[in-house]
Amino acid sequence: MSYPQQGQGQSHQQQQAYQGGYAPAQQQQQGAVARGTGINMKRRNPAGVWLGLPIITFGIYGLVWFFKVHNELHEYDRRIDNAATNALLSMLFGAITLGIWPLIMWVKLAGRIAQAQRAAGLQPSCSGGMGFLLGIIGFGTLYYQIQLNKVVDRYGETPAGQQVSLVA
Repeated sequence: MSYPQQGQGQSHQQQQAYQGGYAPAQQQQQGAVARGTGINMKRRNPAGVWLGLPIITFGIYGLVWFFKVHNELHEYDRRIDNAATNALLSMLFGAITLGIWPLIMWVKLAGRIAQAQRAAGLQPSCSGGMGFLLGIIGFGTLYYQIQLNKVVDRYGETPAGQQVSLVA
């Protein structure tokens, strides 16, 4: 927990209350709405995401990964819509649409990753076309996880779940 610094316009009583373990209601609301910060994502081993865990779990981890990545992208930057449930449902019930709905969600993931790269101050390098082509031959999750790790690596040693600042 970080404490407010001296001279930020808070009264002495508010500073003591905050240091005592709680923040006033007004401060809590402002922290949740901040546009310039987000929650750092988890850095995953691309080979483990691509080959290791899906083999061990008979493919179930691929669904878990797809859900978690969408959820983490939304927590990282609230401007990225929370499509975690939609993404999971697209994979579970995609056969109804002959695989078109999962394909659309798969390509849209590249746009969300590129948006996160922009928010981290990086040049966006994630491409939906490349993700689609690599996904056809089985390397899609490897590509997407490498692209996601670029965003996580931007923040150095900041652990997953910690608040980080967004550049754009």
